[in-house]
Amino acid sequence: MIEVRKKERETAESLIRRFSRRVQQSGILVRARRTRFRAEEKSKREKRKEALYKVRIRKEIDKLKKLGKFDEETLKDIKRKME
Repeated sequence: MIEVRKKERETAESLIRRFSRRVQQSGILVRARRTRFRAEEKSKREKRKEALYKVRIRKEIDKLKKLGKFDEETLKDIKRKME
């Protein structure tokens, strides 16, 4: 955490300038920009769980399509049931 204290007779502008300089020197902004959109990697267990979920959904959709009962609302119902 970066902390800058106002000195005697120091203007607000110079205080802000000192603060900005400290932030730049610390490298916080560089690190934040680098990791901003990076998602954490999923564990093997989570990947397997998602894959199994997709297989179950696909099976159910195919089954309903064969029966001619598949539409968007049915898809929502299926997802709700499987959660």
